[in-house]
Amino acid sequence: MKRAQLIGFSVALVAAVLAYYVASVLVRPPAPIMVEKKIDSTDVLVAATDIPVGEIVNEGSFRWMSWPEEAASQTYITKKRGGAEMLHKLSGSVARAPMLAGEPVTETKLIKAGQGGVLAAILPQGMRAISTKIRAETAAGSLILPNDHVDVILIRHVRDRSGQDQNVVDTLFRNVRVMAIGQQIQTKEGKKAADVSASTATLELTPRQAEMMALANSMGEITLTLRSVADLSTDPARAGGLDFKVKDNSVRVVRYGAKSRVYGVN
Repeated sequence: MKRAQLIGFSVALVAAVLAYYVASVLVRPPAPIMVEKKIDSTDVLVAATDIPVGEIVNEGSFRWMSWPEEAASQTYITKKRGGAEMLHKLSGSVARAPMLAGEPVTETKLIKAGQGGVLAAILPQGMRAISTKIRAETAAGSLILPNDHVDVILIRHVRDRSGQDQNVVDTLFRNVRVMAIGQQIQTKEGKKAADVSASTATLELTPRQAEMMALANSMGEITLTLRSVADLSTDPARAGGLDFKVKDNSVRVVRYGAKSRVYGVN
């Protein structure tokens, strides 16, 4: 290779290396700048483990967790707001709602001794809890669990005009919530059926429906039919199966293949 060619090749190689270096410097992203920001925190009382409905809690059921102060709700129990004294005060309370481990504890989720039972605590305002007898064949084979929704059917014997006995079926209420099966008020994890020995189901009804339910218990046999979870979005105002008439304060019940009956509700 001639000397002139060798010099030209060397110059080109140096230029290429220099161009690569300049390009890499220009393209390389700038080094991240770490900015340390101090966030005020506070100790919030949380559940130490999962707490189911109805469980009696003690001081060991809770623990303190560091929480951003600006994210701590006023309903949370914190050390700065007399938390140590409140922790002792809550010992012996009953959980009125399930709490997950690490979930902040509030006074509304617990009920203290002397303030009523667990069922009264979870019953919505203005509603009533009333029980009815059940068997496996009248409660979907004991597959109905707390918080399921059911239709309430009354089967009773009546005597027609000719003096013959016949069975009459009336749907009393539709889409009502089951609050308890026997003494069970919450579905245990992995449990697929209620206790087969349970002989009662407790339903959530309005005061007027509770009166009609009490009457129906003395008139015949009650059967509960399980509803799909897709029906839970039904308008609560139309949850009752009875058609309330505003003008004459009556209830119309439609039966299969039979003339409608009208019952007064006052």
